[in-house]
Amino acid sequence: MRHRKDHRKLGRPTDQRLAMLRSQMDSLLRHGRIKTTVQKAKETQRMVEKLISTAKGGDLHARRQVLKKIRDRDLVDYLFEDVAPRYAERNGGYTRVIRAGRRTGDNAEMAILELTD
Repeated sequence: MRHRKDHRKLGRPTDQRLAMLRSQMDSLLRHGRIKTTVQKAKETQRMVEKLISTAKGGDLHARRQVLKKIRDRDLVDYLFEDVAPRYAERNGGYTRVIRAGRRTGDNAEMAILELTD
């Protein structure tokens, strides 16, 4: 049973999983959309939604909280100055997962994770 299980392990140790998810968050914020597997997209979506909600606060504490997850200061500035104001009136649902068929080779189910407009 999955009672009280918080996240997907994605077949990786904790440090590798968090590094991969941070990398995907960076790519999503930098490019606006990424193509990955459905499970990775859903985990990345959870983390990005929390980051954007935190960034909407706009104060110094929120900036420091976001800097824990995203180490690139230019990307954090972009998040606070461009992305967060775009979603100021929205209470969630900043990203969407679109299923994109199966990958050739291992037949993994693929998805496109993108920021909504």
